[in-house]
Amino acid sequence: MIAFLHRVWREDEGQDIAEYAVMLATILIIVIGTIRLIGQHANTAFSNVASSLQ
Repeated sequence: MIAFLHRVWREDEGQDIAEYAVMLATILIIVIGTIRLIGQHANTAFSNVASSLQ
């Protein structure tokens, strides 16, 4: 068991996975925030256009 933990500690593969997970989480937060921001402004713009057409 100790040999397994020592081998896992020395391997770099786990660090690569963790780095990709952090990058993915950051990208998702940026994308979701952008979509929410654009969504609110787009809804307002479409509402203004719809009210001006009537």
